[in-house]
Amino acid sequence: MRVKLKIGWRAFMAALFLTLGACATSPASEEPFRVHGNKVTFEIAPVLLASDRVYPGPSTVKMGGIPNLVGEPGIPGYGEPGVAEVATHAETQGLRYSVRHPDLRIIMTVAEGYYRIVGRKSAGIEKLEDLKGKRIATIPNTSSAYFLHNMLKSVGLNEADVEIVRVIPLSDMPKLLANGEVDAVTIWEPEIENAAHAIGDDAVEFDGRHIYREVFNLNTTAANLQDPEKRARIKEFVKAVVEATDMIHEDPSIAWPLVHEATGFDMDLIKRSWKHHGYPGKLVPDLLDVLEAEEQWLAAIDERPARSREELATLIDDSIIREVLEER
Repeated sequence: MRVKLKIGWRAFMAALFLTLGACATSPASEEPFRVHGNKVTFEIAPVLLASDRVYPGPSTVKMGGIPNLVGEPGIPGYGEPGVAEVATHAETQGLRYSVRHPDLRIIMTVAEGYYRIVGRKSAGIEKLEDLKGKRIATIPNTSSAYFLHNMLKSVGLNEADVEIVRVIPLSDMPKLLANGEVDAVTIWEPEIENAAHAIGDDAVEFDGRHIYREVFNLNTTAANLQDPEKRARIKEFVKAVVEATDMIHEDPSIAWPLVHEATGFDMDLIKRSWKHHGYPGKLVPDLLDVLEAEEQWLAAIDERPARSREELATLIDDSIIREVLEER
């Protein structure tokens, strides 16, 4: 078992002795706690730090998300096989998957993503209204597309007033913006930072955190929460994420090497993009409001009835995070 906290040599030897003794009396100690999430986003930083430095037992953080939690095929290029005990994802995907899997539960907000739109001044974009008729790169049916929807709505526009260009891989977005194939870009970090950097002084930015921010959550299932053993493990991991969040608040750079290792992005880019995130270490109080408003948008896209506020409330289970915070 890996000792993840910095402790003195004598304490380390004592811990090692106790660990070896425990292994001799229990079957291979315990299975690793299994987490899946999008490891190429900065939002997952507290989870990476919790697994690496805080959680007292073995744990794994693999690429993926809610599909690994509910037994659906992974998103191509963004998933590793395996069954998760908890999974990270933006609230948009939590809503989408919960239509087919109503036992999905949001148990903690890991991060908030403060999105922005970057456009080219040379394309005639100086204010949000100038996006009308422009080509905007994003990914439909994601939190970034919902951000764009809300930004357009704030100035009396909608998706029909622009040309949405789906771009995969995300790393192509800055290049398309720079060569004029699109007029603006909105996506999560760090590609939006790369997009701004790619066009330099030609960039105009629209910060919309007062209109919408991504709510990146830790999810599990009702069945997992009802299983005493799984619930205890989940609670221990949530506790570790809360402690890791405190560590990040005290010194953000403690998480940067882990983000670098997981994403491959250089440290300077991580440092520049970091300010576009928040790490609340709790369930954000307006989560149900966010879900209710976003449900209307998704239901219209999927051509299905929107669920009521009461139905959406069942997707939120604050029992574990409440216990963890009360016990601190």
